[in-house]
Amino acid sequence: MPNIAEKQHNCVLCNSKATIFKCLCSPELEMLNDTRVEVNFKAGEMMFKQGTPSPYFLCLTKGLAKIYIEGFNGRNLILGVIKPVEYILGPGIYVDNRHHYSAVAIEDSSACLLDNLAFKSIIRSNPDFAEEFIQRVSMQAIFNFDQVISLTQKQMPGRIADVLIYLRDKVYEANPFTLSLTRQDLADMSGMSKESAIRILKDFKDEGIIRIEGSRFEITNEAQLHKISQTG
Repeated sequence: MPNIAEKQHNCVLCNSKATIFKCLCSPELEMLNDTRVEVNFKAGEMMFKQGTPSPYFLCLTKGLAKIYIEGFNGRNLILGVIKPVEYILGPGIYVDNRHHYSAVAIEDSSACLLDNLAFKSIIRSNPDFAEEFIQRVSMQAIFNFDQVISLTQKQMPGRIADVLIYLRDKVYEANPFTLSLTRQDLADMSGMSKESAIRILKDFKDEGIIRIEGSRFEITNEAQLHKISQTG
């Protein structure tokens, strides 16, 4: 079970707010802070599960988390990796108040849980906040469109190339980087079996495109990796 910690921070004084909260005034931040719960999650622990009620949204303050759709026959599709200080809020908040994907901590993580009713109240009263929220939802939709193209129109090497570029540029923002995800996670991000993902990674390594030492990954031939991504 996640560990509900005693409040250590305050939304008004927090110096690591997600972008969306920076346009809120002190009374609005106090409203969110009054309903906020700080929770610690161990690596591998479920943050919320697809299909369950969604009474709050989650702002990750430490660690990494993956969000994924639970598919058929035990197969999952990872939609993305969340890092601090980003929030996880699905479309169900304005549809059926349910989670339409699951979230799991990849590393030991901490998060603030904020009440949806307070969030909706501020959305209605603060147009700048509402615009930031719409922008975030729109960016996620565009990212998902790109995923659809990758998964449906690219061959498996192109899909793995897209995953590696995404992890380097958007998640770890470093090269080399230490991978927190498992090989199964890489497969779930690229819509293939674990065995296929491992085989393609080995091919990339043998061709000098990447270097792998345990969980340490390095892209050594960026031009070739981008070419594989573009040609699929």
